[in-house]
Amino acid sequence: MTATTTTTTRTAARVVDAVKVYGSGDTSVRALDGVSVDFPAGRFTAIMGPSGSGKSTLMHCAAGLDTLTSGTAHIGDTELGTLDDRRLTLMRRDRVGFVFQAYNLVPTLTVVENITLPLDLAGDTGDKEWIDALIDVVGLRGRLHHRPSELSGGQQQRVAVARAFAGRPDVVFADEPTGNLDSRSGEEVLGLLGRTVRQTARTVVMVTHDPVAAAHADEVVFLADGRLVDRMTSPTADKVLDRMKAFEVPS
Repeated sequence: MTATTTTTTRTAARVVDAVKVYGSGDTSVRALDGVSVDFPAGRFTAIMGPSGSGKSTLMHCAAGLDTLTSGTAHIGDTELGTLDDRRLTLMRRDRVGFVFQAYNLVPTLTVVENITLPLDLAGDTGDKEWIDALIDVVGLRGRLHHRPSELSGGQQQRVAVARAFAGRPDVVFADEPTGNLDSRSGEEVLGLLGRTVRQTARTVVMVTHDPVAAAHADEVVFLADGRLVDRMTSPTADKVLDRMKAFEVPS
């Protein structure tokens, strides 16, 4: 038998001709204007753009937290628009992880209970070896029985990252995950996201306004006025900053 080599990169999530309009008539706002973009599996992608460019809207629609006005959004081969509310909820629970600016931890639960909470709510014991390895990746072995109030902001966000990956999701969406952190803690969390992608072959899509944060990604996609305007591989903070400055130049 001859082995066949394929160069096709699997896509963890994508949107095709994505349009999102808020409101109607004269007050309508076109947040996404025909965006088509794919997020490759096993990669760390950052979404950047000026304020109001549509980057959070793109993430929310790609993750199934919001619906498109037209176009399609997919997680793997599943088109989100074909799912009813129940199936969409199950898809988000089983195949998508989330990290937000606010840590969203349950204050009465310990670190390990917060990490396994989505699995516990689903009645799933999860993969013990995977969760054990994840605890080491995020560096929380010595904090498992602490509660969130006993942790720093950076440590709380690390718990949130571990929770997002606990169910082995197809893709983790992170919305300004370092927005509430000081620069040192932010660097630790960003490094953690990058390591988790590399060490566990998971996929991360992150919205950020920070060129330093974006430099941790494998690729940056840039939005402006609801449209995809550029992509940058192997980004550096300086290259990203230069690209962002170009948005400020009057046309």
